[in-house]
Amino acid sequence: MIEVLIFLLAASIGSFLNVVIYRLPRQISLLRPASHCPQCKAPVKPWHNIPILGYLLLRGRCAGCGARIPLRYLLVEIMTPALVLAAWALLGPTTAFIKLTVLIFLLIPVTFIDLDHRLILNKITLPGIVIGLALSIAQAPQQFYQPVLGMLAGGGFLWLVAIAGRAMYGEESMGGGDIKLGAMLGAFMTPATVLLGLFLAFFLASVFAVAGMSLGRLERRSAIPFGPFIALGALVSLNFHEQLLALYLGLIGY
Repeated sequence: MIEVLIFLLAASIGSFLNVVIYRLPRQISLLRPASHCPQCKAPVKPWHNIPILGYLLLRGRCAGCGARIPLRYLLVEIMTPALVLAAWALLGPTTAFIKLTVLIFLLIPVTFIDLDHRLILNKITLPGIVIGLALSIAQAPQQFYQPVLGMLAGGGFLWLVAIAGRAMYGEESMGGGDIKLGAMLGAFMTPATVLLGLFLAFFLASVFAVAGMSLGRLERRSAIPFGPFIALGALVSLNFHEQLLALYLGLIGY
């Protein structure tokens, strides 16, 4: 029963995150006007705002003008409860579950805004740093320094990467938004786990870039949004760092 409640609440929050993803980079209020079609401006009926079901009822099109509704809306409304339920299965009713859930709610808009606009917004990362520090310290007050060091490690490492990239290529290789995202993740994590997450992010981005070039979809100097890889690497590291360490030690025969 609790899982059903978690699913419904998380799906509702996922619906709101779609509003954040669309409106925040366009500097539109999150509260007004009410939900409407961006093409014909027709208001969305309450039953069409029901997460997941509303998209299916509309068959992915506006009820007024027939304009296509991006599949991303359905994806976010499914992804949000799926990730929260996975966090519940891993952690159960703990403060760690609350912290991971909040992080998921921050990373979903970061990911899709970066995919759509190549932007990682201060309006998400800066409050996220404060929230991450507060939750981490509340979870383990005796280790208050860990999230502070994690914030410095995550942001500092990406800042050094940006400096090195500018020196080597004469242009920005890492945006300020990525650096602040690294700091935000560090506030939720420890120095070791955030650095592992960033290593995974670079590895995943490299695999994606090589695959894209092999398929002719990307060129060598093509820019790709790094935020989604940072988010994925962080979530994997935060929840599976012990298993990753054991796998690595096994591979090197330790």
